[in-house]
Amino acid sequence: MTDTRVPILMYHAVASEPNDATRALSVTPEAFAQQMEVIGDLGLTPLTTAELAGRWRSGRPLPPRPVLVTFDDGYEGVHGHALPVLTEHGFPATLFVSTGWIAGAHDTGGGLDRMLDWDQVRELAASGVEIGGHSHSHPQLDQLGDDALRFELSRCRDIVAAELGAPPASFAYPYGYSSRRVRQEVRATGYGQALAVGNDLARPAQGPYALRRVTVRRGTGIEEFERLVEGRSITRTFVRDRALTKGYAMVRRARQVRRKATRNRV
Repeated sequence: MTDTRVPILMYHAVASEPNDATRALSVTPEAFAQQMEVIGDLGLTPLTTAELAGRWRSGRPLPPRPVLVTFDDGYEGVHGHALPVLTEHGFPATLFVSTGWIAGAHDTGGGLDRMLDWDQVRELAASGVEIGGHSHSHPQLDQLGDDALRFELSRCRDIVAAELGAPPASFAYPYGYSSRRVRQEVRATGYGQALAVGNDLARPAQGPYALRRVTVRRGTGIEEFERLVEGRSITRTFVRDRALTKGYAMVRRARQVRRKATRNRV
C-alpha cells in the first residue's frame, strides 16, 4: 500500500453573503472558482472519498497528484455556486449531508443558513458528487449515549438511501470529533470510510475511519490555498487550530469521564 499523502479539502458554505453562523467557514463564489482553477492549473486529480478509500483498501495506485474536494452540512450554495464550477472543470467531489438540515420532509429546522433541498441533492449526485452522511441533527457524536449515537448514524443512512436509492458509502464526523466508540459504530452502521478534520494530509496509516482533512475558510488566500493542495507548510498554517483542538480534546475526555461516573452512580 502506498504511503502517498493526499490533501482532502473541507468546505462548508459557498456564499456571497453568508450569515454570522457560517461566515468564518464559508468561501465566496469567486474564491471557490479561483481555487478550482488552481487545482486545474497544477494538474491535480480530484477524487471522491469512496474512490480514495477504495484504492487504498485494494492497493490500486492513485492517479497523479490526487486531491479531494469535500463539503459539509448541505448549504444551498454547493448547488448554486460550487456545482457549475465543478461541472466546468469535470471535477468530482463529496458532499456530506446532515439529513435533518436538508429542506423537505425530514427537516428538523436546525440548518444554520439556507440549505439544499432533496431535488438539489439528487442533481448533485447525478452530476458526479458523492453524497455521504454527516449525521441527522449534527450533534457532537462522542458526547452522545449509545442509543442516541446509533439513531444519528442510522437515521442519516436510511434517509439518504430512501432519497437517493442507495445508502451513503462515506461519513464525516460533525465538528470533526470522534472516539473509538464512535468510529466502531460508524463502521457497524455500514459506512465504508469516514473523515475527521485534524488539519493534516490524509494517508493510509490513519485508517479508513479517521482520514484527516484541511480546512478552507473565508480567510484562506490563494497563495495559502496553493500551499494546502501541494501539501506544503501544513503544520505552520494550522498551528493555532491544532493547539485549540488538543485543548478541547482534553475537555471532551473529562466530560465523558464525568458522564460515565454519573451513570455508574445511578
